[in-house]
Amino acid sequence: MTEAIVIRQTGGPDVMALEDWPVSQPGPGQALIQQTAIGLNFIDTYQRSGLYPVALPFVGGNEGAGVVTAVGPDVTSVKVGDRVCYQGQIGAYAKERLIAADRLVPIPDGISDETAAAVMLKGLTAYYLLFMTWKVEAGQTILWHAAAGGTGQIATQWAKALGATVIGTAGGAEKVALARANGCDHVIDYRTEDFAARVKEITAGRGVDVVYDGVGKSTFDASLDCLRPRGLMVSFGNASGVVSVPDLGVLARKGSLYVTRPTSGSYLGDRTVLLAGSEALFGAILSGGIKVDISARFPLADTRQAHEALEGRQTTGSVVLIP
Repeated sequence: MTEAIVIRQTGGPDVMALEDWPVSQPGPGQALIQQTAIGLNFIDTYQRSGLYPVALPFVGGNEGAGVVTAVGPDVTSVKVGDRVCYQGQIGAYAKERLIAADRLVPIPDGISDETAAAVMLKGLTAYYLLFMTWKVEAGQTILWHAAAGGTGQIATQWAKALGATVIGTAGGAEKVALARANGCDHVIDYRTEDFAARVKEITAGRGVDVVYDGVGKSTFDASLDCLRPRGLMVSFGNASGVVSVPDLGVLARKGSLYVTRPTSGSYLGDRTVLLAGSEALFGAILSGGIKVDISARFPLADTRQAHEALEGRQTTGSVVLIP
């Protein structure tokens, strides 16, 4: 048995409880890891609430880091004693867990377990969005919503390093300053400014090449007005609600626009891509191109409070849980 945050019914943060949870020795293709740090992400809240259905009961969480303590038959990708991390594998809110060994990534020297747990999901999301969904290049202009958030901070620094002009949105003076400090050339306070009008002003009426939007319903429609003709709208999250596009004709009227709704599983399912993305991410951190901000740490037992802070927009950067 291990201690874990278990969800037996969907709902608010109060449905999560610290319980003893069974954990067995690894079978074929599996590894057992003792976790040292666990990342907190919005997808965790979507699964907890039932927006993204998961069979009940389940252990929440989707990314973490730790040490391999046992491996199953035929496992060659990791060995006992390795420091490893992962993302996109539900069941992270636990002191120990079983996991498919081929989803584990070695943590390089110079990267702490906390940093690895904080950046794997957010950082690899930034990787596939910036390098694969739309290949950001020098001279392009992008708009990134929630630029002061965990994924936003990583992505805007990375996009700036690639030579793009980066426009970010954030809510409130503190978050605006944080976004500006993390690579944004221009930051729009969506609480007090019309971000679509400001984008057109900043780009002299042209619009941006691509919008990256993890906010969802509240920003989607106006984001289309930020794009240049044939630009791409990348909707990758639902923090304010699920997006619905009942009239595809709006894309034609606003300039023959493109829209995509990517997920990490479609991009990072292949281990070769997973390792390449991780190498690029850790390399950018080690070179100083990306600085990781862990703004808060919560004991595993206080996961409920961590969810409340995340959903209440009380956090910036990354948040980790400590088992």
